[in-house]
Amino acid sequence: MTGVPEGNGAAQEVARLREEVRNLRAQVRSRPLISHAQGILQERYRLPDAESAFALLRQSSQRFNVKLRVLAEAVVRTQRPDDREDLWFPGRGHRRPPLLDAVGVDDPGGVNRGAVLRAVLSQALAITGTDMGNVQIIDRAANGLRMEHHTGLSEQFVEFFAFVGEDGTSCAKAAKEVALTTVHDVATDEVFTDAARHTILRAGSRACHSVPLVSESGTCLGMVSAHLERPTKDLHPAQVKALAATGHQVGRWLDWHEHTVVRDALEHLHAQGRSRDTDMDTDTGTGTGS
Repeated sequence: MTGVPEGNGAAQEVARLREEVRNLRAQVRSRPLISHAQGILQERYRLPDAESAFALLRQSSQRFNVKLRVLAEAVVRTQRPDDREDLWFPGRGHRRPPLLDAVGVDDPGGVNRGAVLRAVLSQALAITGTDMGNVQIIDRAANGLRMEHHTGLSEQFVEFFAFVGEDGTSCAKAAKEVALTTVHDVATDEVFTDAARHTILRAGSRACHSVPLVSESGTCLGMVSAHLERPTKDLHPAQVKALAATGHQVGRWLDWHEHTVVRDALEHLHAQGRSRDTDMDTDTGTGTGS
């Protein structure tokens, strides 16, 4: 009989196509930000076209294992380097990466951001005893939370909550208050908009815990949320303590990553851009050489 394998093959193909559609939609959402960064780089380093600016972004993104969108946002939001300086951040020191033992990462300096976010999601689910959840990162350019990883949630849920604004969800409330937020029953909690509530319930979630990922300065840099199949009571104090420790540890690591790895990528991008700018000066006879 070939019915079962064919059925499995069809399901896998549908899953693959859905993932492809999600990725394409994510690219569409990221495109304006990346285009903005391309324009900045093209002007700053006098590049011939947007493709050359994109090549600079991609090269540094790949070399330092930083997502293209993350690097583009850093280009847009970081103060312009001094044109007289060879370095974007002269005199910058390097901090040691914070520990990540709370999420089972032994080498916090040798792991990428995606692996850390997957690890914090896994740990939050283990603490709360569920297999449904997602992790989000603060999107400063759009003033909201952007989903980075998820497990056990429906396609509709993932698409609906790919980006959430500052209101209408428990994760938005937790981010605003920088505090663990528990929804005991999604069906009755007033924090949700009707559309959000309907989407969560259809995904099979009746309760959730949202845990901020908090920097040392107290800034919320992301959110990990655990969803449960049934209405729930308050967490045990030991669970609250474990979740808070996890959120603070990963938040401190995210802050380190932003100010160390991402800035290393920016520094490399700046060096490459200045090199191309100098090459152009030489080609057009405006350089300072003999």
